[in-house]
Amino acid sequence: MSTPDQIEGAPHPRDTSQLFGQDAAQQAFLDAFGTGRLHHAWLLTGPRGIGKATLAWSIARFLLATPPLDDDGLFGAPPPPTTLAIDPEHPIARRIAAGAEPGLKSITRTPNPTTDRMRDQIVVDDIRSLAGFFQLSAFDDGRRVVIVDAADDMNPSAANALLKMLEEPPDRATLLLISHHPSGLLPTIRSRCRTLRLNTLSPDDMARAFAQAGIDVGARTDALAELSGGSVGAAMRLSLLDGLKTYAELVTLIQTLPQFDRAAALKLAEAAAARGAEAKRDLLFELIDLLLSRLARRGASGTGSTIEAAPNEAAILARLAPDQTAGRAWAQVAQETGARARHGRAVNLDPAALVLDTLIKISQTARG
Repeated sequence: MSTPDQIEGAPHPRDTSQLFGQDAAQQAFLDAFGTGRLHHAWLLTGPRGIGKATLAWSIARFLLATPPLDDDGLFGAPPPPTTLAIDPEHPIARRIAAGAEPGLKSITRTPNPTTDRMRDQIVVDDIRSLAGFFQLSAFDDGRRVVIVDAADDMNPSAANALLKMLEEPPDRATLLLISHHPSGLLPTIRSRCRTLRLNTLSPDDMARAFAQAGIDVGARTDALAELSGGSVGAAMRLSLLDGLKTYAELVTLIQTLPQFDRAAALKLAEAAAARGAEAKRDLLFELIDLLLSRLARRGASGTGSTIEAAPNEAAILARLAPDQTAGRAWAQVAQETGARARHGRAVNLDPAALVLDTLIKISQTARG
């Protein structure tokens, strides 16, 4: 079973040896380290699944395994490091891989001890545990690293507790905060961190990331990159849940609009309602929203993406969204169906009925 800081079916970020497409962020950190301007707190930002956690674990290994540059002994200061890479056979790298490095603590959502169910927030006790971590390990004067994944998950009490630590940072401690939506964090937390902004990945970088993770996506890396918006994490989820096939089925379904292929719609709805299909059901609604957004953009701009995420997609989108009026209509239905889907899932409406209702609304919009 995956943990809150891991994509199900993919390696944990601590076990990912190489980060692709984020050379600028890595170099910015190395420059700060090499010039003695290492900040005590770093905010790693960008969309989900682009390597923020992998970078955080790489930085943690680097900091714990690399002597400070002012520790020059008899032979002068060593040259500044040019890479974050640490030999996997290094004792610290081996301890981190085994989850046994005393200088590193990872903060994620934790199970509720009463119900044993995973909380949907990082709570104040999770943050307060850091005080003990710093106190118990202070005797050896070693560096300490904390990874918070994701800082967005902190409830208000946890955020305030972390803020106090940022205001009075422990000596030789580095905090790495991962955030998908930094605007939702306390401004005082953001102001006390140095930000590293990570970029979405190119199809080539995504292909290399898939190969490293041992996931075979065939020849459709370009389509995965297109639908995932350059997020390798989202692309892995699409691949593992057969998302390209589902998206192609949606595109085929709208091909006949305004005529409605009810049999195909029922097949999609029944698959979404199957027992144990929660993950695929959530993905189906996300793909419906994505398809509507692509229709809206096609109508608004008059041009579509150069990459088709499904066979004949470009021609189908062009027919259904020929102008800005159609684009506005699709944008409106995307907003309405998205809100209804979120409400329906929150109150446990029948999933099959919810899918059918959404598809019928799409059909009505195509009729104008």
